[in-house]
Amino acid sequence: MVLTMSEKQAITRELADRYRRAGRKAKGAILDQVVDLTGYNRCYATQVLLSHSRRVLPVTDAGSKSLVLSGSAVIAKRARPRVYDEKVFSTLKQVWRIAGGICGKRLAPFLAELVPILERHEEVVLDEETRTKLLAISAASIDRVLAEEKAAYRLKERGGPRPSSSLLHRIPIQTHSEAAADRPGFVEIDLVGHDGGASAGEYVQTLDVTDRYSGWTETQAVRNKAQEWVFAALKDIRRRLPFPLLGIHSDGGREFINQPLFDYCQLEGIQFTRSRSYNKNDNCHVEQKNFAVVRQAVGYFRYETERQLVLLNRLYAVLRPYTNYFQPMFKLLEKTRVGSSIRKRYDTAKTPYQRLCAWDGWTKECRARAQASYQQLNPAALRRQAIRLEGQLLKAVEGEAGPLPKPVAGQSISFV
Repeated sequence: MVLTMSEKQAITRELADRYRRAGRKAKGAILDQVVDLTGYNRCYATQVLLSHSRRVLPVTDAGSKSLVLSGSAVIAKRARPRVYDEKVFSTLKQVWRIAGGICGKRLAPFLAELVPILERHEEVVLDEETRTKLLAISAASIDRVLAEEKAAYRLKERGGPRPSSSLLHRIPIQTHSEAAADRPGFVEIDLVGHDGGASAGEYVQTLDVTDRYSGWTETQAVRNKAQEWVFAALKDIRRRLPFPLLGIHSDGGREFINQPLFDYCQLEGIQFTRSRSYNKNDNCHVEQKNFAVVRQAVGYFRYETERQLVLLNRLYAVLRPYTNYFQPMFKLLEKTRVGSSIRKRYDTAKTPYQRLCAWDGWTKECRARAQASYQQLNPAALRRQAIRLEGQLLKAVEGEAGPLPKPVAGQSISFV
């Protein structure tokens, strides 16, 4: 027979007083009876019996204490007078801001030196009682008192919602030491945000796809980091690749770790792996291209309009052949530690196209298509087109956001 909660509470209320006054053996018998009747765990039954008729000392309005019996399972807490009043809080907040918003463990031992300095320069004016309390406050109390103040200054997470844990567990982690590729087709993907240093609102993102074996890099601008645009751009890039897509490796962002992309890789037989959290080296090949290809060309401005999106993709259409056919790159062969230094040995610089040509497994159709494109390309003309499009992109930013500041000595706003 299953008892209702009110019936269980009536049983414990009836036996609680007997349990409190009983001896050791009698308490065991009462406890067995409660467990049999209610089905409670033995430890929980003990806690329930002890919580009834417990003596508590509440504080009255006049500050006097009186002994009463509590028949509730909730034990009244003893009210404690507030030690740090509004004067201490306002002064502590001012000192904390001056100290750069450091944590309580760093601020507490420094208050004895910092407060006299601020008083000497008349930054704070304290009476004796406030000074004594301020210098005696502990690190834990500082963090507790300033909790709301710190929350007001805390930046919201820029990455947005995280993927579901069930999907993360289905996508295996691959570290940089496990990422060796002996053939083209295993790519790393990442997004480059063009927020101009202000992450509020919508802004254009660049999808960067880099092949680990050859260094072949494809870029395409999308409206934002929504799954829809990123997934569509990834399929467009797959159609342009001069080799079959065999594997995708991404970070843990929701724009990549989502059900549509996971199902697509399962259906197409594409290996899907991800990096460890906060380990950019697991995605090192594409992270390098984020700067060498994307940032070097388009800078760090904010791009958010439809015209800027179109200009970015026109620029990337020129940069793709220029980068992959005419930009040699080194490839790390080995890395050894000698004392306190690390020595790296690289191979001869080759373009991604040359590395693909040296691969014996490249299909005749893909090789012929790439060679036909290579024969028609003029690197000087591509460079001129890229510079012209970079200038148009810069004018688009100037026209929609006002004139850009002139570069200071040693700096440049050129995209070249």
